[in-house]
Amino acid sequence: MNVRGRLFALSLAAALCGMGTALAGDSLQTAGDAARADLEKSLKELTALRASIAAEKVPLGRELTALEEKLASLRRQQDGISRGVDTANLDLTNLKSEQKLRQEEVTYLGSLLEEYRANFESKIDVSERQRYEPVILAAKDAPANGNLSVQEKFGLQVALVKTSVARLEEAIGGVTFAGSAIDPDGALIEGRFALVGPVAVFAADAGGTAGVSMPQTGSAQPAVRSLEKGLSAGIASLVASGTGLLPFDPTRGGALKELVQKWSLIDLFVKGGPIMWPLLLASVLALGTVIERIGFLITERKRRDLEAEQQMLDAVEVGDLDAARRIGSASKDFICRTLTYALEHSEKSVSNALMLAQSVELKRFKRGIPILDTVITLAPLLGLLGTVTGMMGSFSLIGGELSAPSAITGGISEALIATAFGLTIAILALIPFNYLNAKVQEARHELDAAAGRLELLLHPPREAVARPAPGVARAMA
Repeated sequence: MNVRGRLFALSLAAALCGMGTALAGDSLQTAGDAARADLEKSLKELTALRASIAAEKVPLGRELTALEEKLASLRRQQDGISRGVDTANLDLTNLKSEQKLRQEEVTYLGSLLEEYRANFESKIDVSERQRYEPVILAAKDAPANGNLSVQEKFGLQVALVKTSVARLEEAIGGVTFAGSAIDPDGALIEGRFALVGPVAVFAADAGGTAGVSMPQTGSAQPAVRSLEKGLSAGIASLVASGTGLLPFDPTRGGALKELVQKWSLIDLFVKGGPIMWPLLLASVLALGTVIERIGFLITERKRRDLEAEQQMLDAVEVGDLDAARRIGSASKDFICRTLTYALEHSEKSVSNALMLAQSVELKRFKRGIPILDTVITLAPLLGLLGTVTGMMGSFSLIGGELSAPSAITGGISEALIATAFGLTIAILALIPFNYLNAKVQEARHELDAAAGRLELLLHPPREAVARPAPGVARAMA
């Protein structure tokens, strides 16, 4: 029990003793002595406890002071570490920004080098692709290769730049190099190329084949197109010895390529295959029909005689049918002929005579139109047939001579040429076909109008015949 508890107990005991004085005097005295003894004991203990506290207070104070100093030191260390962490974070942020900037620079330079590679690959001649293909492929695959470091990737791309500079220096005075090409027969032959400015020529090692090197659709190999014999001999000498005759081309190779690629109509006809002969016959028939019909229409226009037609109708109106027949017989106009035929058979049936004469004249106008109609329908079908036969020839070569892609594309060329010729013939024949049909409708309209006027003059309405003229009615009155 602590000192305060004991004091409280003694006080409580004293109070109890005071309250119980009247009950028992001896007991009170005994209790007072005991309480006094306990009080003295408690005071001694309190004194001893105070002395112990006083003795322990100084070391505890010193220990507390040492701990406070240690805490202050730790706080100073924490502040220093925090400042160091903040500085390190700032440096790390700066390093990340610089790294990002360098990364962007690397990406930009890589894109520039890749663009340079693509331009170089597209600008070089088709014959040079065999020569520069390894360095081009290495530079092309470098950006996507994860096994290479940045320095190695840039090294492969820069190697292409150095190669392009060396090529430029070589091309200034002309350069020759070995390679392979496709001859006009579709065979792969070995030889040498000579690059003179923008023009590349080729000569076979075995001799015989020499000409201009040109790109070939569907193949990475260049194709050789021969020129005249004298020019081919000059190209062979140029490739073999470095000196020879080469035609001057101020268009930087464009004129030579145009000369090689130039096709005549006969060349297209031959390349179109056997189906071109029926197409030629159809085009001749269509052209002959159109020329004949145009001549017919021009002749009929010149023979058109509106004055004679009007004179015939005026003569019929006054009842002079003989004069109308004489005027119609003297005219070469098809309408006058129709009206004359109807007047010659007016005693039998004017309507039937007009219908017969109209059918005869319209038949003359319709002559040749069925031919054009047949050609318009037949030409595209023949072209489609040529397409089928050409594609059959191309598919039959697949799996065979894959080294000669020109033999495969020849069938496709045949199919396209035949289809183009068929459609062209049909389109060109459709225009005069519609024009001739319009002229037939125009002639039918003119014949119907003239026939209607003639019938009205020969057979006027009954009301007009029965009703007297105004002058006659006044005379009768």
